[in-house]
Amino acid sequence: MLRTRIVTALILLALVVPALAFLPASGWALFVLAFVAAAAWEWARLCGLPQALSLGYAALTAAAGIAVLLGVREHEQAVTLWVYAISVTTWGGIAGCWFFRGPAAPRGGWLAALGWLVLIPCWWAVVQARMAGALFMFLLMGLIWVADIGAYFAGRRFGRHKLAPAVSPGKTWEGVAGAMVGAGLLALLCAVTTSANGGPLDSWFAWIFGYAGRHGAPGVLVALLTVCAVVGLSILGDLFESLLKRRADVKDSSALLPGHGGVLDRIDSLIPAMPLAMLIFSFVRSA
Repeated sequence: MLRTRIVTALILLALVVPALAFLPASGWALFVLAFVAAAAWEWARLCGLPQALSLGYAALTAAAGIAVLLGVREHEQAVTLWVYAISVTTWGGIAGCWFFRGPAAPRGGWLAALGWLVLIPCWWAVVQARMAGALFMFLLMGLIWVADIGAYFAGRRFGRHKLAPAVSPGKTWEGVAGAMVGAGLLALLCAVTTSANGGPLDSWFAWIFGYAGRHGAPGVLVALLTVCAVVGLSILGDLFESLLKRRADVKDSSALLPGHGGVLDRIDSLIPAMPLAMLIFSFVRSA
């Protein structure tokens, strides 16, 4: 299993690194859209749709992405804000429903429609993050990866109180705390070692902390709380996919990535977090 995971990871790197380095912005957008279409196919299967409809769902997702790509040529700022607002509102609604009614998800066509509301904004957020710079994109994604690592080790070492046992029995509140601590440390490190001046060393963290830090210590606290909000939404995305897999009675969303499961299994935390982070960045940059 470990060997398979390593081989798959190397193949993905061999695809992603040249695409990141040599493709123009539109080419990178289409490259990432291919992975999102694969995730959409997996989402449709978790909805219980048959194979033919699942493939059609993936094709429609790709078409919607292309429509967004064409639409931004004349109205980029408006389209971008609408796409991010839809994602954040959708995940806010899910969080609110879970708070008042417990973990649940719509079924069938409603769940399929929900997939478009969360997958397309994640794709566009990754595209926009790349436009801000390769380092910008990797460090922002790194926030979620570091949070996952912190949650894993803190949960294994200190985990006692279950976060959502009916959805994901392995996750604990101690793991959440580990995720927040790890993300906070990365944020502070990046804020003091990167820039926010429109250069290649830009990072999301430098922009956020630079803007909030104008107000001194309270501003830094607000910036840290912003980081925690992004991480919190990433945890919700992870839990939501776990709920869909548990309801579908499957371990992985698919076997598209041998040793890793499916594309959704790799991006579930990024799906809600990236649009929120880029929405915040859009506000800070314009302000």
